[in-house]
Amino acid sequence: MKIVRSGTMPSNPGPGDYFTGTVRIDPLFQAEAPGRTSGAQVTFEPGARTAWHTHPAGQTLIVTFGRGRVQREGGPIEEISQGDVVWFPAGEKHWHGASPETAMSHIAIQESIDGTAVTWMEKVSDTDYGG
Repeated sequence: MKIVRSGTMPSNPGPGDYFTGTVRIDPLFQAEAPGRTSGAQVTFEPGARTAWHTHPAGQTLIVTFGRGRVQREGGPIEEISQGDVVWFPAGEKHWHGASPETAMSHIAIQESIDGTAVTWMEKVSDTDYGG
């Protein structure tokens, strides 16, 4: 058994190469081998968002606060809010972030395959973010 005490893992800013706007990442857990699952609480200030990306084993988002937006490639922008759970299948190109007016936090859970949990792509333009 392993207990990770609240507040013992440092917060990190979302790297500018992969995020637009102000984003904070608070690691929650990283499975030890042979486990492959990791999770983090991610907080987006209004208008902040990820770049387009994929996950080799998919990703689950659990919205814990506020309102946000998600979009899969070729699909419409969808509004999400506290209590919503979003699943992106393996390899589905997508992005997620806060709404223009309201911050949003979610727990992001994904698995690594061959040491990779995410493949980052181009940033979401302001035009695309605005719909």
